[in-house]
Amino acid sequence: MKFLRTAPTSRLLAAIAGLVAAIAVGTAIAVAAAGSGPVPKHEKLAIALHQALLARPINGVSADITFTNNLIGSASFQGTDPLLQGASGRLWMSGHRLRLELQSNNGDAQIVLDGKSFWISDPAQHTVYKGTVPWASSSSDKHVHAADTSDAGGMPTVAEIQSYITHLIGHANLSGAIPGDIAGQPTYTVRISPRHDGGLLGSAELAWDAVRGVPLRFAIYARNNSTPVLEFKVTNISYGSVPASDFNVTPPVGSKVVTIASPSTHAAGSDTTGKRHKHGRRANAHGYAAVASKLSFKLVAPGTLVDLPRHSVSLLDMSGKPAALVTYGQGLGGIIVIEQAQSAAQASAGRATSSGGQDNGQPSFSLPTVSIKGATGQELDTALGTVVTFNRAGVGFTVLGSVPQAAAEAAARAL
Repeated sequence: MKFLRTAPTSRLLAAIAGLVAAIAVGTAIAVAAAGSGPVPKHEKLAIALHQALLARPINGVSADITFTNNLIGSASFQGTDPLLQGASGRLWMSGHRLRLELQSNNGDAQIVLDGKSFWISDPAQHTVYKGTVPWASSSSDKHVHAADTSDAGGMPTVAEIQSYITHLIGHANLSGAIPGDIAGQPTYTVRISPRHDGGLLGSAELAWDAVRGVPLRFAIYARNNSTPVLEFKVTNISYGSVPASDFNVTPPVGSKVVTIASPSTHAAGSDTTGKRHKHGRRANAHGYAAVASKLSFKLVAPGTLVDLPRHSVSLLDMSGKPAALVTYGQGLGGIIVIEQAQSAAQASAGRATSSGGQDNGQPSFSLPTVSIKGATGQELDTALGTVVTFNRAGVGFTVLGSVPQAAAEAAARAL
């Protein structure tokens, strides 16, 4: 968590956007606008999903892609950054290896995964982010073939899938399997949206190849907006073996390297003696009194915040230092408050981040400032939510949620 508090804002946003892109592409290859290809027959969603799971594995995918990122308004940027503003490029995927290249006038951004680790290069900032993926497994390289039986492959039956869908419908609106075509391939598309308070999230869509079972579309929409906030598009796609040389790329020489810690079961938990590991994330303390007694500063956690009741108070371990996580409301429409002791160096780094642009001609992104009870904070307003950070009396506050800018500011001022 130290990285989140000390990294320059543009680099932090690039890392987050890049990771979102990497994870999304790892599970959903991007899409093109509907073309004139074949359209599959109508099927129930459970059957369409079951067919996708039983499809024969493919050797690999190569594609021309366009990545759209409308999370942050373009007026906030100077210059171009392919990770934060979107770009066109190329994608290669084979097994658990993935390479995504986004092209721009400032150089190509690369996102590379090998199933166990990843690296993301941001040419605009001359920075490379490295880390390990949480789901890394030495046995994750196996595929289930159509000839495998459901029991042997652990494949859910149609009835089991339908049972899960029925349960999901109690919490979300779910479309059926909508037939269509993407990049000349027959596809099914499913759309999901929150049934109850989803904050600023409107819906998400996923489309997959009806024959091969390969995801071909992934898009996220903000509430009351028909234009995707995040979207991948494939303008040309081919299935088949991908040469190993297409994955043999290395980070740009001379780039600053930032290591991103990934949560793991062993790192985040306690050992058999009950002691915390050095890089643990969450300590075993819950409730106002228990958490407040562990902090070196006075915990601020009112019973309600902007009409949302306090839901939980938990102790966090941030690089060995206790911090508090307070949640208000439930679901996507809730608000999270993080409080931690703020060193002079961290406060200085925050002020430097808010000062914005660079003088070397590189693209920059500057956060607007906001006054919080006399303290100068920084604010990130996106299509899916708002983050407000500020320091007061040696304590750093982070207020975030899938809520409008005014609501996040009001919550910050109520602390």
